[in-house]
Amino acid sequence: MRFQAHQFFILASVSLLLSCFYLDTAYGGRVRDGGWQAVDPKDPHIVEIGRYAVDEHNKQANTSLKFKSVVKGESQVVAGVNYRLIVAAVHVKNVHNYQAMVYERAWEGFRNLTSFLPLLA
Repeated sequence: MRFQAHQFFILASVSLLLSCFYLDTAYGGRVRDGGWQAVDPKDPHIVEIGRYAVDEHNKQANTSLKFKSVVKGESQVVAGVNYRLIVAAVHVKNVHNYQAMVYERAWEGFRNLTSFLPLLA
């Protein structure tokens, strides 16, 4: 009998934790620091970040990519905001996609391109 009571307690505890998690996410759970959230690729600020990433990559790598658009992206709130964007850019008449990582502390006017990698087609 004691073993069954112990099993019931564990099962009830796990069920309670899972239902709390479900309610939090299903009914508008808050964005938590460190979690990635999708961003609108047409948002003017996101487009500005994408354009910055291409321009900064051109300076660092001495290339001449031309920014076309932000295809999709995510943001992560840390001590600032990390942006992980897929940007389309033109290179010698061909459009290629790149993954750009930009760290921004907007209240300080600070931005930094942390990576810029070509994506395979």
